[in-house]
Formats: sequence, C-alpha cells, structure tokens
Amino acid sequence: MSLLRLAAGLLCTGALVAAMTPLLLLLMPWRVARIRVTNVFVTAIGRSVVWCSGCRVTVVGLEHVSADRPAIYACNHTSILDAFTTIWLTPRGTVGVAKKEVIFYPFYGQAWWLAGHVFVDRGRTERAKAALRKTAAFIRANGLHLCILPEGTRSETGELLAFKKGIVHIALETKLPIVPMVTVGLAGVWRRGSWRVRPADVTITFLAPIATTAWTEERMDAQLEEVRDTFVRALSASPRLLA
Repeated sequence: MSLLRLAAGLLCTGALVAAMTPLLLLLMPWRVARIRVTNVFVTAIGRSVVWCSGCRVTVVGLEHVSADRPAIYACNHTSILDAFTTIWLTPRGTVGVAKKEVIFYPFYGQAWWLAGHVFVDRGRTERAKAALRKTAAFIRANGLHLCILPEGTRSETGELLAFKKGIVHIALETKLPIVPMVTVGLAGVWRRGSWRVRPADVTITFLAPIATTAWTEERMDAQLEEVRDTFVRALSASPRLLA
C-alpha cells in the first residue's frame, strides 16, 4: 500500500508539472508571472500528494492567510510532506526558499527552478545571505509572499530544532509580518530513507502574524527566539506533538 501511495503521489506531481511546463517556458522572461502560474498548479500538487499519503488534515487559523496581505510564512519541518503542505496552503503569489539539493528531486525540483523560486547553498553562508537579500528585494518590489522552513533541515523526532537566521534577515529587509504555520502529526508519516508511508491525523495551524516593522539588526538573536518561542508554545500546547 505504501508503494502504491508513493507511486500515486509521484504520478500526480509528474502530470501536473508536465501540464504547467509549457506555460512556464513561455513565461520565462516574466518571473512574477511564472510564480503566480506555478502557485495555481502547485496548490493542486500539494493537495493531491497529501491526499495520496492518506493523511487526514485539519487546517486552523486560515483567517491569518490572505493573498492580499504580503507576509513571510514560516513552517516547522518534520517531514518531506511539509514541502507539499506549504505549497498547498500558502497563498497565491508565494515565493519558496529551498536548499539547493531540491533541484534534483524528480519533477518537484525542476518545477521549482522553472517557477523562479529560490535555492540556497546552506554550506556557503555568505552566498546564502546574498541570495536571501536579493529575494527580499524581489518580493518587496512585487508585493509577494515568502515561505521558509526556518529550521533549515528536517527534524527526525518532531521536536523543534534551532532556527537559522535567514528568516530574520528576510524580515529585516522586507519588514513583512511573519505568519507561523505550525504543523503537528507529520513527523512519523514518511521517514527519511523509508518507502513506507504511515497515514496520520495532521493539524496545521496558522497563528497570528508577528510584526517585524520595529526589528533591528542589533537584536537579531532575540527576534529569532521570539519567532521560535511562538512555535514552542504552540507545539507544547498540542496533545499529540509527536503523533
């Protein structure tokens, strides 16, 4: 059954990527248009893959999500499926940030590149900072959103890891509010290196935006902990943190 679920998810992704690729090639000179077109398709991709996984998803706090209010969406990272829940639930006009290795993921990585989303080299800090600064200027100039996984890597246990400073750099450059996207229940669904998918009940909660207009470079560590503490409190309040 797990292999069937994985195959179905891959087929859904491949079919939708194949359908949108000609459009993206036609729109190559216009990055904003590519991002918006891709957002339409990847909403379907994300929803389809999560459905194929067998997970039962409850979404809370959608009043904090709006295509008309540019924001930085930050999600905790416990599963490869976070890549699909984020593209499903973040609003149209969202630019994603991913590690450079994602480009090698079948279908998904190539679509990410064609769409004009962002790759960062986690092993080269200065290059990663430069990419984030450039991305900040781009989203600010075009009234777009950003989605980022501030832990930078997947937690194997479901427990929250330390946050990287990239999210603060983006906030300082854009002054956009940060909307926490707290995911509970995906930690054991699809483990690294496994072909087995274990369907689970999943809750995704969008919390009230965190204002960043008064943030300063001198208080980067405190501001980073402010964001992380919001996740800590929300996860601690969950009765099934590692469901």
